[in-house]
Amino acid sequence: MAVVPAGAKRTFRFAICFHRDGVVTSGLPMRYFYTRYFPSIETVAAYALDRFEEQKRLALDADRLLTKSRLSPVQQFHVAHAARSYIGSTEFLMTGEGEPFWAVNEGEYRMLNTFDLTVDHLYFEMDRNPWVVRNQLDWFVKRYSYRDEVRLPGDPKEYPGGLSFTHDMGIGNCLSRPGHSSYEKFGLTGCFSHMTHEQLVNWVCCAVTYVHATGDDHWLQEKMPVFRQCLTSLLHRDHPDPRLRNGVMGADSSRCLGGAEITTYDSLDASLGQARNNLYLAVKTWAATIGLQSIFAENALPTVAATAGKQASRCAATTICAHMTPQGYIPAVMGEGSTSRIIPAIEGLAFILQWNRADLLAADGPFFALGEALERHLHTILVDGVCLFPDGGWKLSSTNDNSWLSKIYLCQHVARSLFKLAPDPRADAAHAGWLTDADNAFFAWSDQMVCGKAKGSKYYPRGVTSWLWLREVG
Repeated sequence: MAVVPAGAKRTFRFAICFHRDGVVTSGLPMRYFYTRYFPSIETVAAYALDRFEEQKRLALDADRLLTKSRLSPVQQFHVAHAARSYIGSTEFLMTGEGEPFWAVNEGEYRMLNTFDLTVDHLYFEMDRNPWVVRNQLDWFVKRYSYRDEVRLPGDPKEYPGGLSFTHDMGIGNCLSRPGHSSYEKFGLTGCFSHMTHEQLVNWVCCAVTYVHATGDDHWLQEKMPVFRQCLTSLLHRDHPDPRLRNGVMGADSSRCLGGAEITTYDSLDASLGQARNNLYLAVKTWAATIGLQSIFAENALPTVAATAGKQASRCAATTICAHMTPQGYIPAVMGEGSTSRIIPAIEGLAFILQWNRADLLAADGPFFALGEALERHLHTILVDGVCLFPDGGWKLSSTNDNSWLSKIYLCQHVARSLFKLAPDPRADAAHAGWLTDADNAFFAWSDQMVCGKAKGSKYYPRGVTSWLWLREVG
């Protein structure tokens, strides 16, 4: 209780604290990591009050990171709001043996370390705390990896598959059993099916990014067998016959039990939801094979590097560029009669930027034709009535009104950084309007918007893809 005599002025400093001791998970017993240092809520309060000035300075420094940037006020709103939503979704836990476990809850769904979100949190985490990326990759390898076989469409025979990783590590602080997620089910062709190929690609792209940024050679050498297994798995998921490989996913995991794999865009139509022959996933797979090629080449494995490079060339030339239509776009699902057009065709190029390899797409680079095709595709579809909403907001798919802000942020970054697309204040304002809409504002930062209304993915962490914007403006 604070008492102030009549006519007097006093300043009081309050610390709002929490503390939870003991085991807080099931499936694998874990405690909050902070209990190692804080045995009670009183010790938390004392720490907060004793270091108030230091914490205040850190908070003001974080604010200045945005206010001193050249981002517009509307863009600053997006970044700040999304970063807070990410932080609010995190937990730092430890096993009974004291082994750290970094967990990001998937917003309202509360799935732990959903891998297709981890790959989008990557850019923020690499800037702020790279060790959490390594921590998540390690846990995926040792507890949340598995091996499977693959099936071709219409063929009941099973062929060699390989290594991949689960969609998530559990839900609601309940850790899933090894090799299984809380999301993926069997015999499905839509939501809740397996994301085997995509999560394989995600591990590769995250791991290459971590190694490139940190130079952690000890970790790289320890994980080199995993990198090699990942390449083998990617080849098998293309086609069991090497002569028929085209660089993209053509076979579904045997875990689907006759169903079909999906992508992270599970709530959209086949233009983004279907994994096999999907343009979005193809470009991301191309990036993964480029990343593997660089890892092997830099570690005196020329034969394996050449195999990865050949697969990247197949993906770019044999498939993606070859499917350019006379109308100037590449179908969302290649070779299956699709006429859907998608913005996330360019999403996978974010990794090339992350690895400082934009030269690959330059006029004198080996993949100039791929960059040229994707740039033409983007300019063709980013028009009213195709991939723009009436308010100027970005529409991820021409055939679906379901649009996700985190992916829009990511594609905006690629479009501006690689293809020199001018900033679009109208789109930024439209996206901010979605978040502040009277029906949406209650939910903090939300990802899944259908015609500007939050329909899912509320209280979500994934919007930190907007952190990439800071790299555009310094």
